[in-house]
Amino acid sequence: MAKPTRKRRVKKNIESGIAHIHATFNNTIVMITDVHGNAIAWSSAGA
Repeated sequence: MAKPTRKRRVKKNIESGIAHIHATFNNTIVMITDVHGNAIAWSSAGA
């Protein structure tokens, strides 16, 4: 059986960005975007 190949992630060089934080009683979502609003990374903590 052949081994599955992994795709390498391309590292983006972003100079500045915006942190969007959406907090509720059950969850907190943090999203990092570039200046145009395109999502770079996001994370969720909670339920």
